[in-house]
Amino acid sequence: MNSFNTAERVAPGGEARSPLAHMVTWQGYAVPRLEQVRVLVSERKLRASGRLVAAGPEEQFSGSFELSIGETGAVSRLLLRSATVSEERHLSLSRSSEGAWLVDRGQGAERADFDGAIDVDVQYAVMFNSIPIRRLNLHREPAEHELPVVHVSLPDLSVRLVRQSYRTVSVGEEHSVVSFTSGEFQEDITVDAEGLVVDYPRVAQRI
Repeated sequence: MNSFNTAERVAPGGEARSPLAHMVTWQGYAVPRLEQVRVLVSERKLRASGRLVAAGPEEQFSGSFELSIGETGAVSRLLLRSATVSEERHLSLSRSSEGAWLVDRGQGAERADFDGAIDVDVQYAVMFNSIPIRRLNLHREPAEHELPVVHVSLPDLSVRLVRQSYRTVSVGEEHSVVSFTSGEFQEDITVDAEGLVVDYPRVAQRI
């Protein structure tokens, strides 16, 4: 399991702590796909920069992202870039404190509501399953939620609203299990003490 953690520093007053840094890599189960992300976590706040590479016979593309999540655990900004042999695409998603989304593909931003969604899910990228899990503390306190989610497809970067459900299955000191449902798809995801994905059966596992 590859993960690099910086030493946690405490301010002179003993109150403020610097974010923990993790370098996490996931490998796809059924297809040759790798995802590597550098993550800075502090309570519910999170910043991440990552890259995903798919090299299977039916999917050959690369994607990169920059993700910012505020103190409430809600997504504030996501920058995405994808590349195939024939083209490159860019996408910017940003959410104001009032809940309005701006979707920009480089030709001017368009406003969207997305039914009040504050989470984003990017196809194939398991890092994004950790967003609602961490925000709702599902890896620490048992609960169940159905959520509106902004879903981005790779590599075309199309954006749509979906409904996803998360339900705590078990809580442990080192690992917890959260059930994820989207449409007809359901799987139990194992996460670590920070809420970061360890094992996502049929999709990817941390290496």
